[in-house]
Amino acid sequence: MPFRTRPDQTRDLLSLVDAEVRERIEEAVDFVSLDVIVQTRRTRGLPLPVADNAEDRREFDAGVVAFLERLAADLIEGLDAEQRQKLEETASRAGRDRVTRLVAMQVTLAKQLPDYWQRFEATRTRHTEERGASGGERRGFLARFFRG
Repeated sequence: MPFRTRPDQTRDLLSLVDAEVRERIEEAVDFVSLDVIVQTRRTRGLPLPVADNAEDRREFDAGVVAFLERLAADLIEGLDAEQRQKLEETASRAGRDRVTRLVAMQVTLAKQLPDYWQRFEATRTRHTEERGASGGERRGFLARFFRG
């Protein structure tokens, strides 16, 4: 029986898994960036971000890059030479776009590290706290995120 796929989606199982992992990582990283902005603005009594505001979008995009870079730095620490080499190869195949490269690295790390999501959550907690967003009520967001 063939896998259920959307018409524009590959039918190769490994590609499907990669696409699903990538999608989850992108959604989780977007959530982190938006959460930092919202919590920081609430704390400071500033207006919440608006989707069609160019400045808010730039702040969001910068937050995505900042978190992905922090996550990569935290997760690369402790990798062996072979794992680092695989990560470098993944990044070079992903092209020149910084976010695309960073997300591709995260997909590879998610497949290599059995505790990837726990480490993601630990980095998210440190990242949000360092940026002045309490994040206290967001602890365990991955559990809620993956339930729905």
